[in-house]
Parts: sequence; C-alpha cells; structure tokens
Amino acid sequence: RRYWGWEIAFLVYSVAGALSISLIGASQGNEELLLTLMIGAIFWNLFTWYFAIPVSSSHALIGGYAGAAIAKGGWAAILWAGWTKTLVFIVLAPTIGLLIGFGLMVAVSWIFRRARVHKADRFFRRAQLVSAALYSLGHGGNDAQKTMGIITGLLVTSGYLSKFEVPLWVILISHLAIALGTLFGGWRIVKTMGSKITK
Repeated sequence: RRYWGWEIAFLVYSVAGALSISLIGASQGNEELLLTLMIGAIFWNLFTWYFAIPVSSSHALIGGYAGAAIAKGGWAAILWAGWTKTLVFIVLAPTIGLLIGFGLMVAVSWIFRRARVHKADRFFRRAQLVSAALYSLGHGGNDAQKTMGIITGLLVTSGYLSKFEVPLWVILISHLAIALGTLFGGWRIVKTMGSKITK
C-alpha cells in the first residue's frame, strides 16, 4: 500500500524531464555527458547513503549535469537564465517547507487541544496513512521525473527519439525504480530522518 503513490503519480502530474536543455546548451548534450553526470550523482548518493546522510538527489543530479557540461564545453555551456529558478528554489524550498510545517503543527495542536488522548491517537494513526500516501504521491510525481528526464535525454541524444517526449515505458520503469530503491535501500535515510534529527 505504501508504494501505490509512486505507481499512480504519473496519472496526476504532467510528465516533464527535470534535466532539460534550458540548463545547458543543446549542443553539449550527448551520451558521454549523461554518463559522467550519472557516475558523479551515483557515487555521491552511495557515499551519503552509506553514512545515512539525508541529501537531495536532485542537487546531485544538477550538480553532475553542470560539472559534466563545464568539463566538456567550458563555462559557456551553462545557460544561466535557466538555472536562476533552480538555484533560487534550492534555498527557498526548505525554508517554505519549514514555515508550512511549523504553521500546520501550531494549527493541529490548537485544533486538538481539548481532544481526548485516546481518540486523538486513534484519529492520527488513521490519518497518517493518508499523509503517507500523499507524501508517496508527491515523491513519485517529483523525483521519478528526474529519472525520466535522464532516460529520455539519452534516447534523444542516441537517436532513438526524434524529440524530447517521454514514452510510457520510461514513466513506468522510473516509478518502479523509485519504489524499489526506497523499499530495499532507503531505510538508512528513513531512520536518520525519523529518529536522529528530531526527538
């Protein structure tokens, strides 16, 4: 049940590759660039997974993307206009999340301030299933699209696709990869997030 959100997320969100040509010049994209970006991102993700450090795979991917493009074509390969929104939201996203989380916690504490402990506990145990499903849906709708972007980009640069249009089979295997990765390898990070950051 926990992983249904990843499987149905593509029915809710529009599919668009997160790693688009708006970040680097179209002439820089090729198989070698995608390979080096993936090697860098995978190495970083494995390193942080081993030490149970919660980091963003998105940051690893766009960092690898930029690094590979600069190594291939110099600083001129970077399209700075396309990076503005990405870099701004790297800072804004956690701040917005913190503020919304704080606001929701205050609201929930105030709404249930007179509730009986037993009834509140039973309600929140059930409500947690809904919040977990929504979180799963958001994860599949967001993070799986980076995988779709890389695979589709590789298909385009290799000549298997004439334009950047994500095939259905790419959507399905991307969601499956996210679900299996979390199921078999994500618990180290889950443990850190769930019990080592806050009491």
